[in-house]
Amino acid sequence: MTLTQLKAFLAALECGSFTAAAVELATTQASVSELVARLERELGVRLFTRGGRRLAPTEAAVALRGHAEQAVSAIDNGVETMRALHALEGGTCTFGVLRNAAYYDLSDLVQRFHERHPRVKVRLVGINSALVARSIAAGEIEAGLLVLPVDEDGLRITPLFRDEVLYATARPDGPAEPVSIGQVCDAKLVLYDAYAGSQDPTRRQLLERARLEGRVIDPAIEVENVETALGLVASGAADTVVSRTIAESASFPAGIRVVPFAEPLYDTIALAQREGAYLSPAARRLAELAERMLRARIAVHPGRTAIE
Repeated sequence: MTLTQLKAFLAALECGSFTAAAVELATTQASVSELVARLERELGVRLFTRGGRRLAPTEAAVALRGHAEQAVSAIDNGVETMRALHALEGGTCTFGVLRNAAYYDLSDLVQRFHERHPRVKVRLVGINSALVARSIAAGEIEAGLLVLPVDEDGLRITPLFRDEVLYATARPDGPAEPVSIGQVCDAKLVLYDAYAGSQDPTRRQLLERARLEGRVIDPAIEVENVETALGLVASGAADTVVSRTIAESASFPAGIRVVPFAEPLYDTIALAQREGAYLSPAARRLAELAERMLRARIAVHPGRTAIE
């Protein structure tokens, strides 16, 4: 069995005929037909039913497809890795980051990366972690930083650190002691990441805690950005929840006070990539740089908990 045979098989499967596959591979119809015939003899099965205007794949062809794609991809990726072993010479890297990346000192991630690898184009996608996870699993984003929990099917997750979630209020009669989930359920809330809604990782934790007590959390206001939510909290319109990192940032409104949860609640920051997928040299370097930056930040902020 050869790589050329597998490529001919996949092209025929995709194109539906040996003639179209030959055009795709810049070769002849006879060559493609012979390569597939050799592969069939090697495996002892029929891969296509000949006849008619279009090849009909057999059950064996359907079963072989995934393995053939993996084998061809592994070789192609290996060649690309060798080319980029000593230098990142070009291409585009798409990397997912936390929506609130600026609070984690990741705003200059691209600048640092680009200073080292100026020929690589970078696309940073800053959306809710639930959507980052979905995009990584679908192959739309190579890798990214996200908040757990997310649906992890098809993902390889590397937890980095935990950041405590706090309750934020500016109301004179707002809580001054650690809050219970019951108090959160009873409060008038403004929650951000409106598009992700109940799929937002922090909100998922809150909803699960409420469910276990037979309660629900129904925010009075939903907005997209944490800054908008904090503006409403500062005006006394509603309360919200924020990570300790946001609460301790220089831009956090002075009139808002924060209290912990009676049962401590944490966001877990993690690095994610698609399970079994090849990570390009650029994405790998960007992920390594992002991890180093985050771990360096945690080292000087003992209130966070690193995960080894």
